[in-house]
Amino acid sequence: MVQRGKVKLELPPIVENGNTVPLNVSVESPMTEADHVEGIHIFNEKNPQPYVAAFHFGPRACKAAVSTRIRLADSQQVVAIARLSDCSFWSDGADVIATLAACAEG
Repeated sequence: MVQRGKVKLELPPIVENGNTVPLNVSVESPMTEADHVEGIHIFNEKNPQPYVAAFHFGPRACKAAVSTRIRLADSQQVVAIARLSDCSFWSDGADVIATLAACAEG
């Protein structure tokens, strides 16, 4: 079961161009051998490919945080899900309005 919390997903609420949308995601974790983030997965609801990205971590990572840019084909919700070493799943979501949508696959 995916629970809300521990994950902080940051996207601008409105973007002029869906071709390059900045995204920051971080997860609260001590990042120790016994308690760490194993992965962060990014999904969206309207792109032709809803699975945007996956990032993998281990206990040697000093923190579980990622900054990147994504493409959005339309205004939509983006969701980040983190898997922790105790096999729990945590999430956060953000709605983004794209005034100019990115090119979609044909």
